Amino acid sequence: MQLELLNEQGQASSKFDAPETVFGRAYNEDLVHQIVVAYQANARQGTRAQKDREQVKHSTKKPFKQKGTGRARAGMTSSPLWRGGGRIFPNMPDENFTQKINKKMYRAGMASIFSQLAREGRLAVVDTLTVEAPKTKLLAAKFKAMNLHSVLVISDQVDDNLYLASRNLPNVLVVEPRYADPLSLVHYKKVLVTKAAIDQLKEMFA
Repeated sequence: MQLELLNEQGQASSKFDAPETVFGRAYNEDLVHQIVVAYQANARQGTRAQKDREQVKHSTKKPFKQKGTGRARAGMTSSPLWRGGGRIFPNMPDENFTQKINKKMYRAGMASIFSQLAREGRLAVVDTLTVEAPKTKLLAAKFKAMNLHSVLVISDQVDDNLYLASRNLPNVLVVEPRYADPLSLVHYKKVLVTKAAIDQLKEMFA
């Protein structure tokens, strides 16, 4: 699989031969959907909570007499049938949302995403990506020159200058190959991968 090799101006200067096992696989939409949903589910903290009729703060007094009103009989206002009453099956804070994904499935799904990005022209290779100082405007100017507005950068090494310069840019994420996740790959419009990171991705997902 040949990928575009971009220069400092964001122009395709040549082609880069990438491993077919990672960047030339068929697209498996069902598998990609499964690993993206599992990634989002595993990120949930499960801290939401609702109250049942025992926990809501209501009087136990009978709201009105049993007979003669023409209304349905009611024992207390904490009933789930009443507005402001407790929930019948409340969400509890110990709820577990995690989903298990086998390693083989995860590797195949990630390789499928990388391959589809390459086919759509949303993935490109750069020699290196560095900044001289931890200044956001330096990195922003570099991306502006390359005409990149929403970009995920997968670099073999993320030094302090690159990390500090990128963390305040709203549509930019710089990570090492081991921290690349399926949601970010799908979300960002462009993915830049350094040459040295290609070898690491091949070890991880081939």
